[in-house]
Amino acid sequence: MFNREINNSFKYWNNLHKEYNRNDIKIDDWLVDFNSIILSSNTPILDLGCGSGNDTLYLINKGKKVISCDQSINAINNIKRNFPEVYGTKCFNMLHGMPFDDNSFEIIIADLCLHYFRKKDTLKILNEIKRILISGGHLIFRVNSINDVNHGAGQGKEIEHHLYETDDKRLKRFFNEEDIRYFFRDFNIEYLNEEIMTRYKHEKRLYRGCVSKK
Repeated sequence: MFNREINNSFKYWNNLHKEYNRNDIKIDDWLVDFNSIILSSNTPILDLGCGSGNDTLYLINKGKKVISCDQSINAINNIKRNFPEVYGTKCFNMLHGMPFDDNSFEIIIADLCLHYFRKKDTLKILNEIKRILISGGHLIFRVNSINDVNHGAGQGKEIEHHLYETDDKRLKRFFNEEDIRYFFRDFNIEYLNEEIMTRYKHEKRLYRGCVSKK
């Protein structure tokens, strides 16, 4: 079952990230409120689950060095082609750990990439993120809200509390505030708010958060 979920996820995202051009990438303003943190960083910023490069582009436009990461080789190849100035790229699945040394980053961006895992794996991934952050370093993230009915909330077979199996046999988790405070309990929560994103065809409800390493 575990390997099937990994394979289905890889196929889905690799198929989704077909070739696209830099001019096609849409940026929304979700990181603007954290510009003081972003601009004060002295180390490269890690963009986890970079996808088409929305956040990579935002950070590059702010003059920051970015290491863009994704499990999809197509996504990474697109990043290399569209952003020749990117500081670095890595292709890996977060379930297998983070290929970085302890205390490597001041800032990690995880935009809509932390809600595809079982409870034990989510905790493992967050522990890895904590490991590679410096003391006081920040994780800035967005995750699905349990109110995100346009994008599958409450739909399909419930595998765990708020974790559902999609029609194509992938996993998708939805969070409420209690869930977030549970999963991120080893961090200091500095900002957390349920919000609406309009970058997609249908309105998306999500939680935006910023936490720091204790």
